[in-house]
Amino acid sequence: MTVKQIEKQLLKLDSRSRAKLAERLLHSLDELSEAENEQLWAQEALRRHQELSSGKVKARPANEVLREARARLK
Repeated sequence: MTVKQIEKQLLKLDSRSRAKLAERLLHSLDELSEAENEQLWAQEALRRHQELSSGKVKARPANEVLREARARLK
């Protein structure tokens, strides 16, 4: 099973279950060495750069994103 397939299945979970899983996954990163964390962040940065460069995703101004986030929290 690929990461994308797993992600697709996990996104079907209710929000509480996803939050618990996210917490466990984030906690598991604390167990990695600094070098492993750096490598993971570098891979993530490269993936995001490739998505932006290819046009797969579109960048949005931070003030727009923050405004929407604040509106959702109200």
